[in-house]
Amino acid sequence: MTERKPLGVTFESWIDKQIREATERGEFENLRGAGKPIPSSVDDENWWLKGYLRGEGVRADGLLPPSLILRRDIEELPELVRNMASEREVRETISELNQRIVDWLRMPHGPYVRVGPVNTEEVVAQWRSDRTAAPRSKQPKTTTPSPHSASSAAEPTWWQRITRRRSTRQA
Repeated sequence: MTERKPLGVTFESWIDKQIREATERGEFENLRGAGKPIPSSVDDENWWLKGYLRGEGVRADGLLPPSLILRRDIEELPELVRNMASEREVRETISELNQRIVDWLRMPHGPYVRVGPVNTEEVVAQWRSDRTAAPRSKQPKTTTPSPHSASSAAEPTWWQRITRRRSTRQA
């Protein structure tokens, strides 16, 4: 424990004296991070938490509520199954995700986010079409259908629905 500041001494001179004495004793030698720049993310209030998670090799996803993790997993599902070798593996992955969704729907906790089971047949059909399209052409498609076109079978994203509502209200 450090000694108390004497009454007649200013804080600045007392602290300077303690630093000088510690330097003479060699207490500042071989400190971890010596000579390295201070991280630039000091403006972030959770910099210490992010640094700890990075040092432990853990993704920050563990801090998210289950509903948001499920929503993220649903959005990443097409990328996840794209490189799978067999249809059985794709179906098992979807089945595991759907089981987690059903478990959360039975006892939801955390913020409520609209999440529903994934249609297995749609994902498998997309996986099949990706596998047959990949050998034919290695180049990505240059044209994409408009999200508002009638030929688009996919449901519009949340921001497309909101902007559509706003544009119809203003008209």
